[in-house]
Amino acid sequence: MDGGFHSLGDAGGMMKHAQAQAAARSAMRWSLSASFLMLALKLGAWALTGSAAILGDAAESVVHLAAVFFASFSLALSQRPPDANHPYGHSKVAFISAGVEGALILAAAVFIAFESVRRWVSGLGVVNLDQGMVLTGVAILVNLALGLFLMRAGRRLDVFILRANGRHVLTDAWTSLGALAGLAMTVLTGSLWWDPLFGLLIAANILFSGWGLVRESVTGLMDEADPAVARQLEQALAHETSARGVSFHALRHRNSGHLHHVDVHLLFPDGILLRDAHRRATEIERAVIAAMPVKMQIITHLETCGDHDKVHAGDPDA
Repeated sequence: MDGGFHSLGDAGGMMKHAQAQAAARSAMRWSLSASFLMLALKLGAWALTGSAAILGDAAESVVHLAAVFFASFSLALSQRPPDANHPYGHSKVAFISAGVEGALILAAAVFIAFESVRRWVSGLGVVNLDQGMVLTGVAILVNLALGLFLMRAGRRLDVFILRANGRHVLTDAWTSLGALAGLAMTVLTGSLWWDPLFGLLIAANILFSGWGLVRESVTGLMDEADPAVARQLEQALAHETSARGVSFHALRHRNSGHLHHVDVHLLFPDGILLRDAHRRATEIERAVIAAMPVKMQIITHLETCGDHDKVHAGDPDA
C-alpha cells in the first residue's frame, strides 16, 4: 500500500515557497544588472591599459554575463510546476545550468592562458596603470558584495542556481584581484612580465572553479547521494519510526535541484488498521520533513511485518 507523500503541504508553506521563488528571481535580476556594469568597467580598464591580466578578467566577465543569462532562464524554468511531460517538475535544469556555467568558465580560462602567453612572448607593454587599477578596484568591491549576497540568498532560499552563480561572481572577484595585483607589481618593479604572469595565475584559478561547477553538475544529474543529507535523513527516520513502533527499510533519495525526493518502506505490526497505519505514516513524514535542513517530498510504502517476506519474495527492492 502506498502511503502517499508530503512536502510543502499547507497554505502557509505554499505562500513561503512563492515568496522564496520571487526573492530568487529578484536576486538573479540584481546579478544580471551587475554583470553589465562589471563588463563595462573591465573593458574600460583593458582599453586604458592593454593589460593581459585585465583582458583575462574582462573575458571572464563576458563568460559570466552569458552564464547569468542562461542561469536566469534556468531559474525561471526550474520554478515551473510539474506537468504531464515533467511529473517531477523542472528543477533538474539547475544542474544543467551549473554545468554550462562551469564549461564557459573553463573556456575563458583557456583563452586567458593563451592570451597571457602570447603577450609574454611578444613583450607587449601596459599603459595608464593608475586608471586601470582604480576601475579594477571598483569592480572587485562590487563583485565581492554581489557574490556574498547571492551565496547567502542561495543558502537561505535553498536555490542551487543562486549558489552556483554566487560562486562564479566570487571567482570573478578573485580574478579581478589577480589582475589588480599584476598591475601593482608592474608599477612597483617596472617589470612587464608580472602582467602576463598574473594572467596565467588567473587562468589557473578560474580553471579550478569551473571544474568544480562541472563536477557538481554531473553529481546532481547522476543523482549522487549527499553523505551529510543521507546521514541526517536516516537519523530522523530512525527517531520518528521507533517513537511510533514502526521500522523502515528500502530508503532512497535524490536531489532534484530545489527539492529532495524520498522513497521509503514502513513496516507496521500485524493487524494494524489501514487508517491507523496511514495516520502514523503521515506523522512520520511531517516530522522528518520538519527536522531536515533541505526541502523534501516523502513517499511511503506501507507494509506489515508478518507477511512482508512472503508478499515480496523474489523482489530485490523489498
